Amino acid sequence: MTAAPETDAGIDPRELRDALGCFATGVCVVTSLGDEGRPVGMTINSFSSVSLDPPLVLWSIGLKAPSRGAFHDHGAFAINIMGAGAKGTTLNFARPSDDKFAGIEWMPGYQGLPVLREALAVLECKVEDQIISGDHEIFIGRVVQIDKNDGDPLLFHRGSFATLGPAV
Repeated sequence: MTAAPETDAGIDPRELRDALGCFATGVCVVTSLGDEGRPVGMTINSFSSVSLDPPLVLWSIGLKAPSRGAFHDHGAFAINIMGAGAKGTTLNFARPSDDKFAGIEWMPGYQGLPVLREALAVLECKVEDQIISGDHEIFIGRVVQIDKNDGDPLLFHRGSFATLGPAV
């Protein structure tokens, strides 16, 4: 391992991204409502639990992301945890598009939030806090409704989708 420098001035963003890619994550689609109640969504892997009591989760969005305003203004979001068979859907929400919901089956949830029918689990949340740090805004949400199904998760590791292997 390389010794960390005294400041972050010497950290190459590509090297940091590659190192962070060593951490396998689940894949989620976060959804909310934008202007005139129009559904918005994007694929994320910046998702984590914060607390069980109270039930809090967090995720983050880049400050320059086109849909940031919708997430910032609505006051609620849904974390759709995607299953192993949902690669196509997650790629759809990862790309720029005028209508990411075209051809996607969803239903309205808490405060009208778009809930993806294909999700392995859904956590519907009201915004508890928003924190700007670095080049991202962190959203902390209080879980108000949960839905879950059986199945294996979709994973992301070193820039590629993956699925679970045998248990160790």
